[in-house]
Amino acid sequence: MFENLQIFQKRYEELGQKLCLPEIAGDQTKFAALMKEYKDLEPLVSTYGEYEKTQEKLSEAQELLESGDRELHDLALMDREEAQGEIKRLTEEINILLLPKDPNDEKNVIVEIRGGAGGEEAALFSAVLYRMYTMYAQSRNWQTELLNLNETELGGCKEVTFQISGAGAYSRLKYESGVHRVQRVPETETQGRIHTSTATVAVLPEADEVELIIDPKDLQIDTFRSSGAGGQHINKTSSAIRITHLPTGMVVECQDERSQYKNKDKAMRVLRSRLFEVEQRKHDEAIAENRRSQVGTGDRSERIRTYNYPQSRVTDHRIGLTLYKLEDVLNGSLDQLIDPLIAADRTLQLEKSMRSSEHEN
Repeated sequence: MFENLQIFQKRYEELGQKLCLPEIAGDQTKFAALMKEYKDLEPLVSTYGEYEKTQEKLSEAQELLESGDRELHDLALMDREEAQGEIKRLTEEINILLLPKDPNDEKNVIVEIRGGAGGEEAALFSAVLYRMYTMYAQSRNWQTELLNLNETELGGCKEVTFQISGAGAYSRLKYESGVHRVQRVPETETQGRIHTSTATVAVLPEADEVELIIDPKDLQIDTFRSSGAGGQHINKTSSAIRITHLPTGMVVECQDERSQYKNKDKAMRVLRSRLFEVEQRKHDEAIAENRRSQVGTGDRSERIRTYNYPQSRVTDHRIGLTLYKLEDVLNGSLDQLIDPLIAADRTLQLEKSMRSSEHEN
């Protein structure tokens, strides 16, 4: 069934030998590229190895059953059933590993959180989400860098932009794009009524300069004095940066650093990633396939999750998953939501792949 996988096995062995060569080990760029390919192939080759061994066990059990040996009949029957179950599991796993990967999965991400409906309460909820993602990043040993923060006097975030750097950051956080809704009693509410507020999360794969070249003529760069909530952190120098991309009208501001140069660098990173996402979406629409995620649209306007404080409940609307672990989730324990989303996404992709194969046949 998977005879063609021997090509991957052969390539994996070839890469293993090349990585041991002194001339490869001495060339960091070449070594890193080959090591990445080697590691990418490892799960598939390892699973295929298990599949082949289990096929051998199945053949041995079948031979014993056909031999007519009554003493070993029951044992052989058990071995055959066990091998058949294992082959079914490994077949599904191999089919998932053969699915085309999102080329952005290994990228770092830029996350933008904006308060939506609900005024000050929405801004406070945005600050909660920012804390949740930074704690999640910390749990996975990822690095977080604040790029821009627009605070309110009560400590909320009208808008916050930050970067998360680490292996596979986009592969997990891409499912967070969309509208997050909170239901709770605000601190300012005197009659104990539950209010509903929203915040919008956009997760963008970080774009390299090589991937997206921006013509300097297309940029209008303005400087202004940065300021925080209630006059905090006011800079007497014009270190804050506002970059306008003239062809699209896209505007990015950064005032987190006291250095104009650093603010410009951060603003350019955000702009580049936003423009990269626009180009990615155009490409996706052109081929009539959404490569970002099959679970939901990945659109920032889609309501994806509700956080209900009175019931300590979190509900992800895309897969109908409800957890009564609100505190855990808000403290960064997001894998219990993200892992089921990844599983659902892979299942949908696999079903689509199987339907395509049936049409071709």
